[in-house]
Amino acid sequence: MTTLVPREPYSKEELHKLYPENLQLQLVQVILRHDWPYCNSARRLAQIAASSEDLTTWDIFKWRRRMERFGENDQALMAVGPEGERSSLPGELTDEGRQSTYALGQRLRHLYVEQLGFMPKIKSNTDDMYLRTTPIPRALESLQQTFWGMYPPEARTANFPPPTIVARSPAEETLFPNEGNCHRFRQLARLFAQRAANRWNESEEMDYLNSVWSKWMPSSSPRVAVDARPRLSGIMDTINATLAHGPGTRLPSEFYDPKAREYCDKIATDEWFAGYKESKEYRKLGIGALVGDVVDRMVHASVDGGWRPTTNEAGADGPAVKFALSGCHDTTIAGFLNSLGAFDGEGWPPYTSSIAVELFKFVERPIGAKPGDILEELNVPEPESQPKKKKPSSLMSMLFGKSSSPDMPQPSEAARSPVSDLPSLRNHYVRIRYNDRPVRIPGCAAKPSNHLPGNDTFCTLEAFKNIADKFTPRNWHEECGKNLDQGMFAEGDEPSGY
Repeated sequence: MTTLVPREPYSKEELHKLYPENLQLQLVQVILRHDWPYCNSARRLAQIAASSEDLTTWDIFKWRRRMERFGENDQALMAVGPEGERSSLPGELTDEGRQSTYALGQRLRHLYVEQLGFMPKIKSNTDDMYLRTTPIPRALESLQQTFWGMYPPEARTANFPPPTIVARSPAEETLFPNEGNCHRFRQLARLFAQRAANRWNESEEMDYLNSVWSKWMPSSSPRVAVDARPRLSGIMDTINATLAHGPGTRLPSEFYDPKAREYCDKIATDEWFAGYKESKEYRKLGIGALVGDVVDRMVHASVDGGWRPTTNEAGADGPAVKFALSGCHDTTIAGFLNSLGAFDGEGWPPYTSSIAVELFKFVERPIGAKPGDILEELNVPEPESQPKKKKPSSLMSMLFGKSSSPDMPQPSEAARSPVSDLPSLRNHYVRIRYNDRPVRIPGCAAKPSNHLPGNDTFCTLEAFKNIADKFTPRNWHEECGKNLDQGMFAEGDEPSGY
């Protein structure tokens, strides 16, 4: 695993198979992993600063950062890379990471704007987009670079406002498996890590790793092991980070032994991600809240004419979200796929990996015009002098009652509702692409009624939601405090994806 080498853009023939004419794309949700500390951005930092004493005016404060480190006698020395590069702080995106995530945005633009016409060529705002990130700097920076690649300056109007990026406090973050704020999940993660240590530490694979790498291990922890110091997964991270950043950061050549890297990847993947495949509780607490959010958005798009998040500044009368981008992590990608049974045989997600969750509506007659052929700035709003049109009652409001405020989007009243309480979802289909490759969810593929005839990578929204609901928590905070010290399988060992 290192930085993803993307495939070529889809050909016309591939595009025709991947996007059938009788399936109309409704909503795209992209979950992307950051790339990986030398960066020239340290020379170009900018922040907002008050430019008057009474805080009535603000300006951009541009500055450069230089890092210091200890010298041999604790004197202060400037920290630089092997070729004089400025160092990043831990957690920041590197120059290579900025390039690869910008390129991801370009690929998204090529597919969803230029090939499919799903998103407009030029945007005047991000009212129909949802941008969200974890609190980790490199996730935010990766999201920003991806958006910039998808909509560079020449694809935005002159009056384009700053896009809204949604974040949460670390205590409520569900865009990654939140061990730090979920006590029970932290216990489960340690139990599965210990099981991996018991399974692999004396294995033939680990013996091979020691034959290649043990001479560089510290005397306090001389044997390479899952739970050594450094941990095996930490060694893997270091190898992959150096591979992504050229010869100036390379370790001794033995660390890049192909067989050793294969074994290391297999063992680390088992340690970190087997729990999602085997334990319902692990899935629920580790990634279930995120999967539940993804499903809720698709439900609203299918039965309520669109999803409008409460953070949308356009208000309740604004456009529904068509495209969501979330800046996440490797543990998000693998946890999401593994919980749906779609990660068998996969290695650790490379840098800049992404998942695209696409929602389609079945239509009898294909629609000829593509929405992306229309430029947003040509959509002229109604003059203020004209009376505003009354917004028709939505199906969701008829089912769950009217919202209290007509001006701002309200919290989802159908959030986490079971399929039995909703209108039919069988006319909508869900397809997941991992690094541009469609994946198969076993519970969808198992029954013809659960997928599109002739293509089992398109799951009915009803079947997809039924699978996801089994590990979507009703109250994540509350359930993080349950089953403490109850072992690995307090809620059963059901396989994922069904």
